[in-house]
Amino acid sequence: MTRVAVVDYGAGNLVSIDEALRAAGADVVLAHGEADMEGADAVVVPGVGAARPAMDRLRRRGLVDPIRRWIAADRPFLGICLGMQLLFEGSDEDGARTLGVFEGRTVRLVGAPRLPHIGWNTVRRGREHPLFAGVAPDAPFYFVHSYAPAPAGPAAANVTLATTDHGSDFVSAVASGRLAGVQFHPERSGRDGRVVLANFVALAARAAS
Repeated sequence: MTRVAVVDYGAGNLVSIDEALRAAGADVVLAHGEADMEGADAVVVPGVGAARPAMDRLRRRGLVDPIRRWIAADRPFLGICLGMQLLFEGSDEDGARTLGVFEGRTVRLVGAPRLPHIGWNTVRRGREHPLFAGVAPDAPFYFVHSYAPAPAGPAAANVTLATTDHGSDFVSAVASGRLAGVQFHPERSGRDGRVVLANFVALAARAAS
């Protein structure tokens, strides 16, 4: 069984993501520190809330460098909502310095008819990716957020996997190698969300074989 370490840093909807990953066939362990990541085939960083307190909790638990090393080794990783935003260099929400895996910052949604952006919205893929295998090209997913990452630099186009419109387009999924991030909540997105998580577990299983 594929072992998935879900990072517990006090900012995630852990019950829902734990249940959803188990339903997708994963053996889930909560990672409170680096030792809990040992033996895992994949890491998931969920999240709700703001970047600064999330990064403070990751530092207190000694998880910042282990997560960076995990990603640098091109091991399966999925960031969800805030977990995706933390992959960038910083956040305009509270000025936090984040993981810096990708160039760019998390910015407030531009031209939004209302904030926070809550509810179902279409995720338009710019390219195919195994994470979305079996999901319709314009399938809706469930969002709860007011900020989203804005990739920058020469690799921005290659990093962006999907976009969504809420007054203007924002990046709703990113991918590079075995690293992926989604701004929506797959654990709250019905059948298609379950498919995305099952695809991630399958990707981790193939990487481990």
